[in-house]
Amino acid sequence: MNIISDSPLKRATGGQLPAQHFSAVVAAPFGAIGIRTDAGLVRELVYLPSSFHEKDASDALAERVVQQVGRYFEQPDFRFDLPLAPLGTAFQHKVWKAIAAIPRGQVLTYGQVAKLVESAPRAVGQACGSNWFPLVIPCHRVTAAGGIGGFSHHDEEDGFHIRVKRWLLEHEGVVGL
Repeated sequence: MNIISDSPLKRATGGQLPAQHFSAVVAAPFGAIGIRTDAGLVRELVYLPSSFHEKDASDALAERVVQQVGRYFEQPDFRFDLPLAPLGTAFQHKVWKAIAAIPRGQVLTYGQVAKLVESAPRAVGQACGSNWFPLVIPCHRVTAAGGIGGFSHHDEEDGFHIRVKRWLLEHEGVVGL
């Protein structure tokens, strides 16, 4: 099982992302979060297993991301304010904008988001899985009609990413999925 989200960096390194490829690695209740920054923009946030050790921020923006991630873990109502790299397609941006509007403590199904963006549930699921900025764009708030659904292009029922999604939803007050 590959537990690191799909990204150009992952593909370029043959699926292996050593800690040095991140601008910072911060501990999380479910493992860790890898942070990549470059040229004054956040390039990627990656959910990582606890085998990744913390890495101090290599620049001021990475430190800002670390601080904001910590604030989110303390207070799930925290709103991120970060300069995100303009990654993704026009359709993905449309989906991500709809997802960003889902309030904390609430979820929508892939089908409900699909209606909002006039698309299909599978296309919404693909856009969710391609999200470069989880937590900031809260794709964990999108679920399947019959349960929790997949997460970050992973659909295993009790795999690492599903545990992360479940933890995030419970942290935000959503229970029973």
